[in-house]
Amino acid sequence: MTSVDTGLQDYYAARAAEYDRVYEKPERQADLRTLRRWLPSLLVGTHLLEVACGTGYWTQLVAPVAAEVVAVDAAPETLEIARARVANAAVRFLVGDAYCLPAGLGTFDASLAAFWFSHVPVARRREFLGGLSSVLAPGAKVVLVDNRFVEGSSTPIGERDEDGDTYQLRRLDDGSSHRVLKIFPTEAELRACIAEVGERLRYTAFDYYWAAEYVTPKADVAQS
Repeated sequence: MTSVDTGLQDYYAARAAEYDRVYEKPERQADLRTLRRWLPSLLVGTHLLEVACGTGYWTQLVAPVAAEVVAVDAAPETLEIARARVANAAVRFLVGDAYCLPAGLGTFDASLAAFWFSHVPVARRREFLGGLSSVLAPGAKVVLVDNRFVEGSSTPIGERDEDGDTYQLRRLDDGSSHRVLKIFPTEAELRACIAEVGERLRYTAFDYYWAAEYVTPKADVAQS
């Protein structure tokens, strides 16, 4: 299996117009201010691949500092919003699958996945991270940002399956309900799966979010 879950894709397509409301929660504003300052500082001058860019909320922050941004998302509906939001010649938006990235992208020295890793099933983490590494240069920087579960702010977890995946029931303005995969990994779980593809991991926990930075291993230097 290589494709993004169609139920998740359909959910974000339906949610596109109301997606950014999640960034308006009053209790999260201090964290978001910190992230908006911190994230661009990591990616200055990079040739950046952004996976699951959604509506371009984070793309708009990194586009002014990166040398190039290729932003990929599986939902054309969210990409339409992203294109309207980010008017920058250095940014290219593409419809694409996070598990099977479009051919011919080239090689990047940095990657960003904001609020995507929590939608990757436990059994597919290795697949996603390995596929991402395949388009990154040795020593490339990878940044993951996602939610922590906070009672009273996060949507409750309604279901856990035998694989350890957890699900939320989310309702949209049109009255529809959606069973959405949403996993809140521990720092130890992140370290365990990233150890296979990266090194020099730095993990930061905010009140409502977490961030992980690591670099892909450098190529072995031949010994003379």
